[in-house]
Amino acid sequence: MKRILTIHTGGTISMKEDKQTGSVAPGEKNPLDQWHEEAKQVADITVIPFFHLPSPHITPENMFELSAFINEKLAEGLYDGIVITHGTDTLEETAYFLDLLHRSPIPIILTGAMRSSNELGADGPYNFLAAIRTASSEQAREKGVLVVMNDEVHSAINVTKTHSSNVATFQSPQFGPIGLVTRRGILFHHSPSVREQFSISSLTKKVFLLKAYAGMERETIDLLESASPSGLVIEAFGQGNVPPAIVPAIESLIARNIPVVLVSRCYSGIVQATYEYAGGGMQLKNKGVIFSNGLNGQKARLKLMIALEAGITGTELTNTFESWPS
Repeated sequence: MKRILTIHTGGTISMKEDKQTGSVAPGEKNPLDQWHEEAKQVADITVIPFFHLPSPHITPENMFELSAFINEKLAEGLYDGIVITHGTDTLEETAYFLDLLHRSPIPIILTGAMRSSNELGADGPYNFLAAIRTASSEQAREKGVLVVMNDEVHSAINVTKTHSSNVATFQSPQFGPIGLVTRRGILFHHSPSVREQFSISSLTKKVFLLKAYAGMERETIDLLESASPSGLVIEAFGQGNVPPAIVPAIESLIARNIPVVLVSRCYSGIVQATYEYAGGGMQLKNKGVIFSNGLNGQKARLKLMIALEAGITGTELTNTFESWPS
């Protein structure tokens, strides 16, 4: 049997619903405990409760702490795979953060639940067992950090939460899942051809994320300058366009060597330097804005944070973001 380290961090998968009020909250005991014996029929599991936090409480510092802990455990050479249970609101961010720092061929699988443990149709126990099975699969090796939910396997770089409550919320727009969980086994039909890896020893950079909107005022960005940002990610319109009023503020940041990264606020498609008008992608590109092909805003923020921490700047930083993440 494969040796799987299971790390619980909290989230809906570890919560119960109050039948009188309908509220969902963590209790003193993790309801997944009753499924550990079932999981031991699939793999030799070791369980460690690391955090007990709702996922909106998870910070990049928590992610970095979790990454360091995982590296320590992998260095022991005792495990064939790792499963992390996590709240769904920030699951995709933790998955991508870990993926950027994960160098081992050993698979790391994140899973969670959209329904608490005692709700009708609770999906947590099944997702947990599916994650254990995936982490035990030889085919999961060398694929980095994966997300297993609702019988699908997604890569950390592409997966995102698309629905506030549906159990099929996790999707990979444009690319789809890289594998399926079936009764017979874990079936992979493709895998990411390129994985980025960084090495950092701390996490100190402050990167902000803003979504562009019609009539966006320059003051929105000017206010950020007083917070001494290390970088800024903007979710732009369409292929990478912004209201012209904020262009001078963007120029001001770039003049101070504060990188500005552009992504699209659309679920599908990429940003590219197309339009020449004021605030258009071509103008922004010429002014030094970095275009991130394929990442959503929350992941681009984490990548910029890590890249800057790793000392990557200038042309190298631009190339890091503008290479196609396939």
